[in-house]
Amino acid sequence: MEDIIEIITGLSFSKQHPDGTTYNSISLQDTAKLADRFQVPQKDIEILALKNNVLPERYTRNMNSLSASDQAKLLQSRVAIVGLGGLGGTVAETLARIGVGTITLIDGDVFEESNLNRQLVSSEKNLSHIKVEAAAQRIRDINSSIMVYSHHQKLDPENAVELLTNVDVAVDCLDSITTRFELETVSKALGIPMVSAAVGGYAGQLTTIFPEDRGLELIYGPLESISVTRGAEVKLGNLSFTVSTIASLESAEVVNILLNKTSNLRNRLLIMDLQDYSFERIRLI
Repeated sequence: MEDIIEIITGLSFSKQHPDGTTYNSISLQDTAKLADRFQVPQKDIEILALKNNVLPERYTRNMNSLSASDQAKLLQSRVAIVGLGGLGGTVAETLARIGVGTITLIDGDVFEESNLNRQLVSSEKNLSHIKVEAAAQRIRDINSSIMVYSHHQKLDPENAVELLTNVDVAVDCLDSITTRFELETVSKALGIPMVSAAVGGYAGQLTTIFPEDRGLELIYGPLESISVTRGAEVKLGNLSFTVSTIASLESAEVVNILLNKTSNLRNRLLIMDLQDYSFERIRLI
């Protein structure tokens, strides 16, 4: 370990932040070479560098909103994204770029033409391709340090525990209300927080549910009383800018939870409407 630290320090070079302050940097190329040389995951090299006051250059613009210890913690964190549609694809890319170290992708669908208006990972070239596989490849192209696991299957009560074990946060990017309740049930059973979002037309909503919270029933009512399985998007559609806005807010909340910052959305529902640019946070009781 001391040998690796010494090499990291020797490879680092002084650079300046935009504000003129200096920092010690290590390049993506050098972290990749060290990972290959010592046969360890690249993110482990980055974590070691961060803990020794050397910033991987790819994360320097996260500073100083995030600290080096924050960045190391993100790289050590594990997130599961359930649903790789408009919300999930954007959340996956955002969390990969900011440096969440392990991302599990869960979705049973393939891309179709109607996805092209808002699903970030979709393209004319990958229509009919499996969503989680395309999203996993995009993450690897963006950040080779990320450990990404893809599961081409729909979340259900039979597979949920296995898919979500050892995850720090579950991210709900689903379009099915009943599956959203299933995700909440297993998240509570595993003792992990769940960040839940939904969109429809110009509007979106976001909340955070910890294992001891009542959660979704405060929004939708008891599961057994729900007569529809899909949300407002069935009638209102999904607009690209609504999806990307809510996905960004959802990603911010995930990062806050991973860094043990106070969640201002726990037991609260954030409601956004981009027709009049209104944002309202409602207490759930």
